[in-house]
Amino acid sequence: MTGQVSRSATLLVVCTAHFLMPFMMSAVGVALPVIGREFSASAMQLGLVETAYVLSASIFLLSMGRMGDIYGRRRIFQYGIVIFTIVGGLLSQAWSIESMIVMRFLQGMGGSMVMATTFAIVVSVFPPKERGKALGIAVACVYAGISCGPFFGGALVSAFGWRSIFYLAVPLGIITFAITCAKLRGEWAEARGEPFDWRGSLVYAVAILLLISGASNLDQGLWAWLLAFCGTVGLIFFLVLESHTEYPVLNVALLRSNRVFAFSNLAALLNYAATFGVTFFLSLYLQYVKGLSPRDAGMILMIQPIMQAIFSPLCGRLADHFSAAGVATIGMGLCAAGLTVAASITATTSMTLIMVMLAVLGLGFALFSSPNVSVIMGSVAPRYLGVASGLNSTMRTLGMMTSMTVITITFSIFMAGQAVTPQTQALFLFSMHTALVTFTVFCVIGIFFSMARIRKQAEKQ
Repeated sequence: MTGQVSRSATLLVVCTAHFLMPFMMSAVGVALPVIGREFSASAMQLGLVETAYVLSASIFLLSMGRMGDIYGRRRIFQYGIVIFTIVGGLLSQAWSIESMIVMRFLQGMGGSMVMATTFAIVVSVFPPKERGKALGIAVACVYAGISCGPFFGGALVSAFGWRSIFYLAVPLGIITFAITCAKLRGEWAEARGEPFDWRGSLVYAVAILLLISGASNLDQGLWAWLLAFCGTVGLIFFLVLESHTEYPVLNVALLRSNRVFAFSNLAALLNYAATFGVTFFLSLYLQYVKGLSPRDAGMILMIQPIMQAIFSPLCGRLADHFSAAGVATIGMGLCAAGLTVAASITATTSMTLIMVMLAVLGLGFALFSSPNVSVIMGSVAPRYLGVASGLNSTMRTLGMMTSMTVITITFSIFMAGQAVTPQTQALFLFSMHTALVTFTVFCVIGIFFSMARIRKQAEKQ
């Protein structure tokens, strides 16, 4: 199929989608205060506007990757763009905060259909010697979307109101769909004809729902811990069930027998768990401790995603010429170094050091991300590319949720529900240090997994 497909058109389609999804996520975050005022929404309801999207994506990513392998990745990608675009248009007409939460969940399902298939499509079209470069460009577009979202989202909200953000999703989605129909002629479904594992998908969905619902509310009491525990047990049951299913949604044998695949996904999980919460802490630190305005704090925090957007294509190219696992390991090492500096921040730390630390984290993640995806996608047979892409994206969302869970527990223990004020600044800094030390440990453990797969690859060669 690759001979019939324009590589540049494929990359254009994937990059447009990779920009659109995180752009919408970060832009909506900026609009939440305005949305809250219009609908008189509580803080919890505003949080659910974002959480519903992440929860939906986490539930459906793995299943949509498997559906792509069976029914065609291009088809699932197109359906995802259609759902994301239509729901985006409907969100612009939202009549209540409850309707927004429901529609964000539906939009997350569309987003999962796109994100579960994009990397698989790129790997299906590009030969191994060009794979890292293509994946690097695709990853760079994700960070470009993250970087542009707060700036352009804020400008749109100020000029035209929060609904304009969702209006924008419609033409961008239509353009992406049109390019897909016109240029992306190939189809990839190496597992065509195999039955879809509905039972396993349902068990997985319920387990993830329980786990994330509990983990995001651990400071609310025993019921949340019970939900998180039941979700964890559900995931274990899912893995046992899949190991005894002929055509599973997740082939557990891939994790058991393919150590490079397993270690690479674990490295991704730990890296996202280690790095995602840094922006959250630094946003509070810069505003409450350093006294910066939200705009100035946002400008400083943009250093990290801008570094990632600039260097991801170059790092992807490095992965084509050198050991991708080795490049990713160096990236994790830089992330660990940046986290170590972050964990030592005090009220008197210079802004220069903070900006350098963010730059190091951005470079480290650029070195890690696209090479790690390249290793994951290159370690499985073509018939499992959709599952591999979906699992990699799932590791990202679960890593983010793990990061926020650590933050929730830390605040619950050390701040006991108190707001960040000048009087509680010392407690906030201690909470931040504790969580960042935990994140550093995650990253160091991830380095060992990353190094282990280098040895495994060397043994195979």
